[in-house]
Amino acid sequence: MSATRLPGTPRLLRALNDRAALELLLERGPLTRARLGELTGLSKVTASQLVERLEERGLVTRVGEQAGGRGPNAQLYAVRPGSAHVVGVDVGADRVVAACADITGAVIGRVEQSTQDTDDPVGVVHNAVVQAASSAGAKLSSVRRIVLGTPGLVDPGTGDITFAFNLPRWHTGLLAALRDDLHTPVVFENDVNLAAVAEAQSGAAQGLTDFVLVWVGAGVGLAIVLGNRLHHGSSGAAGEIGYLPVPGAPIPRDVSRRAKPAFQQLIGGDAVRELARAHGYPDDSAAAAVRAAVADGTAGGPMLDEVARRLALGVASTCVVLDPPLVVLAGEVGQAGGAALAERVQHEVAAITLVRPRVVPTGLTEEPILRGALRTALDAVRDEVFGSTVG
Repeated sequence: MSATRLPGTPRLLRALNDRAALELLLERGPLTRARLGELTGLSKVTASQLVERLEERGLVTRVGEQAGGRGPNAQLYAVRPGSAHVVGVDVGADRVVAACADITGAVIGRVEQSTQDTDDPVGVVHNAVVQAASSAGAKLSSVRRIVLGTPGLVDPGTGDITFAFNLPRWHTGLLAALRDDLHTPVVFENDVNLAAVAEAQSGAAQGLTDFVLVWVGAGVGLAIVLGNRLHHGSSGAAGEIGYLPVPGAPIPRDVSRRAKPAFQQLIGGDAVRELARAHGYPDDSAAAAVRAAVADGTAGGPMLDEVARRLALGVASTCVVLDPPLVVLAGEVGQAGGAALAERVQHEVAAITLVRPRVVPTGLTEEPILRGALRTALDAVRDEVFGSTVG
């Protein structure tokens, strides 16, 4: 058996070295061949061969020179941005936002479209993807993956949407239709899960392998990250905490009738607006009401206390099962509440359970779902492109 492995060893080493060099170029910017050799531990000759190989494959390009001491200036190399593109799409009840990024992660195109005047989800996504790529100056053929963030359940086995309360026209079979239409790998992912991906990349959960993200907006949801991986559950329903049976709200017996589940009734957008009216705040939006309560300081305390008390029921139920070190409050309400709401939730959870997770507000202020979709697409495409660098 060992004899069959030996011929593949140089090929494997080249692949590993190529991937390491490409990751370094992404993380540290343009580098010389000599610097790449130092960072990877490769000899000058091997590093030069590596760069030539990647340059021939169109993955790296010369971007300038670095002045040195004696002798000619050293060439600087970087990952070629146009070697691949991805598109991320944030699908909401009333609009879709699509962005195109090159393989370095730079967002170079973005479009936003209303979905209120159409019954054709395939057409909506097609137009958004094509226009995002066009605005980026990228050919659709260079888009290697499209990731769509959507509310509701995504079947882990088929990848299809099985239930989306706010998107009744998004249904089983849509994934295959989109793949046939766009001739590109298309992936659905729950929107709250994608927000957690973004939070881990550049938000409040950086550096953590385990955490949960609680999304509080018009609806309420949960993303679970364990060992640096999203936990979806057997049917994709992990994190649907709107359905938690909690005290203070009636428990519907038939979810197919679209009755609001218990925890959703208690802390969803409608419930927060009702609290705002009771405490004398404008109820045009849940987030605006919470933001006004925070701005009121001590006077806004009673409303924030009640929001935290209700929210803590779901957070506590999650934490006594998973015992995460960190809970991130995201969504419009979670972001609006900031540290004032997070501290109250942390205190309340510790008061009613044996666990004491740290509760913090989101570290992201703009388009976390879209950012998570792009990151998910980039991770997959980099594995494909960077993992196939050896001929």
